[in-house]
Amino acid sequence: MSRPVVLDVDTGVDDACALLFAATHPDLDLRAVTCVGGNAGLDDVVRNTLTVLDAAGRADVPVARGAARPLLEEPVDARHVHGQDGMGDLDWPASTRRTDPRHAVELLRDVFAAAVDDPVTLVTLAPMTNIALLLRTFPDVAGGIREIVFMGGAAAVGNATASAEFNVLHDPEAAAITLDAAAALGIPLTMYGLDVFYEPRVSRAQAATLIAGGHARAELAGRLIEFQCDRFDNDSATIGDAGAVCAVVDRGALLTELLPVRVELGGSWSRGRTVVDRRSWAGDMSHDPHGLAPVSVDVALAVDGPRYASLWFETVGSR
Repeated sequence: MSRPVVLDVDTGVDDACALLFAATHPDLDLRAVTCVGGNAGLDDVVRNTLTVLDAAGRADVPVARGAARPLLEEPVDARHVHGQDGMGDLDWPASTRRTDPRHAVELLRDVFAAAVDDPVTLVTLAPMTNIALLLRTFPDVAGGIREIVFMGGAAAVGNATASAEFNVLHDPEAAAITLDAAAALGIPLTMYGLDVFYEPRVSRAQAATLIAGGHARAELAGRLIEFQCDRFDNDSATIGDAGAVCAVVDRGALLTELLPVRVELGGSWSRGRTVVDRRSWAGDMSHDPHGLAPVSVDVALAVDGPRYASLWFETVGSR
C-alpha cells in the first residue's frame, strides 16, 4: 500500500528535486501540491511546480495557489541561491495547465477531510503560512493528517542568519502557530532541519548520468543538481528538501529525538530560531523562568546521507 502524501512547497531547486521524487516513488501516493511564496514569488513558485510535475508525468496532481506573503513579515526571496526564476534559470519549457480553482488552504482542507479513514502525511518544504492558516481555520481536518514532516529550523546553527533557518525565518509566526496547533490537535511533528539537510549529496557525475537518461524527469533532476554544482563551485550538491520526502519512505535512515521546541519571535539576533531544548537534566525547572516548551517535536539529529542520496537518484532516474 502506498502512503498518501501532500507537499506544501515554495518551489526552488531543491523543492523541485523533492517533487520529482514524491511524484515518482511507488510507495508514495501524491494527492496534491500547494504553493506559498518563499524561495521565489508566488507566481514563479506556481509556474515551477506545474513545470516539474509535467516533467514527472504527473499532470493529474492538483496544484493550488496559497499565501503570497508571510503573516507579518515582508517577503524576502532566495533567488541568490535558486536563480532568478527560482528554479535554476534552466529555460525549461513551462507547463500550460492551470492551477486548481481552490485556494491552497481549501484544497488542503478538502484532501484531509476526505482522508479520515486513511490519513495523509503532510510534508512542508516551505514557510508554513498555508499550514498555520489551515490548522487555525479548519482544525477539524486534523483527523485526516497522519503527521507533519517539515523541512525547517535547526537544533544547531542557522543559514539565513546565524540563528535561523530560511523557511522558519521567512514566517516565524506561521511556524510557531503550526507547532502549537499541531500539538493541540494531536498531530505528530518531525523536524527535518539544517542538522541533516546538507548530508544527502549527489555528484556531478551522477547528474550527468541523469541528464543522459533519456526522459524528462531524469534530465530535469540532473540539470537541477548540475546547476547547484556550478553555483557553489562543487563536485556534488545536496538534494536538500528532497531528504524530508525520503524520510517518509525510509525513516530508518534518520536519527530523531523527541525534544521540546519553541520558535523565537523576538530577539534582535535570534528571531526565527527554533530553540531545541537538549538539556539532559529533567529535575526541578523552577530556576528556568520559561520552563519546558509545551510542544515536543521529533527532531532529526543525524541521517545516513548516502542512503537517501541513493534512494533519490535511483527513483528519479528510473524508467
